[in-house]
Amino acid sequence: MRPWRGEQSGGGILSVAMSDPDPGLRVLDGEMDDVAVRALASGEVAVFSCRSPGREGPNEDSAAVLPFGDGAYVFAVADGLGGNRAGARASSLAIDALATALEEARREQWPLRTAMMNGIERANEAIRAIGVGACTTLSAVELADGAVRPYHVGDSMILLFGQRGRLKLQTVAHSPVGFAVEAGLLDEDKAMHHAERHLVSNVLGAPDMRIEVGSQRRIAPRDTLLLASDGLSDNLRTDEIVALLRTGPLEAACERLAELARARMHAPGDGEPSKPDDLTFVAFRPRVGRRNSAASFAQRAEGERRP
Repeated sequence: MRPWRGEQSGGGILSVAMSDPDPGLRVLDGEMDDVAVRALASGEVAVFSCRSPGREGPNEDSAAVLPFGDGAYVFAVADGLGGNRAGARASSLAIDALATALEEARREQWPLRTAMMNGIERANEAIRAIGVGACTTLSAVELADGAVRPYHVGDSMILLFGQRGRLKLQTVAHSPVGFAVEAGLLDEDKAMHHAERHLVSNVLGAPDMRIEVGSQRRIAPRDTLLLASDGLSDNLRTDEIVALLRTGPLEAACERLAELARARMHAPGDGEPSKPDDLTFVAFRPRVGRRNSAASFAQRAEGERRP
């Protein structure tokens, strides 16, 4: 397993966000050749990011794994819009604002949810202040006590699924096409080839930005959590993503995922989706055989229900 502390991969920027024992990671303008994997106190996480094939400008995606103490983490993926430097700056600002809010909340002993909302709102303000029309999506998940809670703005996906492939969580893209799929007006295959799939109706950097916050839910020992930019979801169908990631070692599964997505961008088969774009994802699996997460969450929930 490759450690990621201070690692430089293919010219990308992988920087440590916090110090041991649980170092965090921020990936800005990444150009990675391999998936970076690290064991956390509560499981294993993998990160990958690379530029769109043939792109001469920066990778507009950013990603992060940010510790919050006591085994809690925040995973995040941001996909910048606005072209070249503006999009890359917007996505990196989103990650930086979130990281700063988490550090502040740890010092002040504020709840994780408060830190998440503060970070996203401050990111929106910082991106608007650039004044060049830059914007970004942001998908983030808090992991604490064996439970996850999703937050998202835009169309970067969040999936949670079991070892047998059952979807337990799938966010709805904030886009006309995404809402049409959710309403049953479009199926996934037609949506992936739709001419307006690239339109996003809710982004950081907009005056009317809104944060969609999901309910907290338990993550089982063999579940897989995935956050990804549309460089993945525009090139692989949801069932293909789940099939590749649901079993086997996480690192190998993520390598296969990145390889197939990039292959589709270069040379799609008949009827297969293909949209060259920056590709970034974060995948997490809980540690198997430990009582930390799921059991503690269930016990705490039971205690809260008692009179």
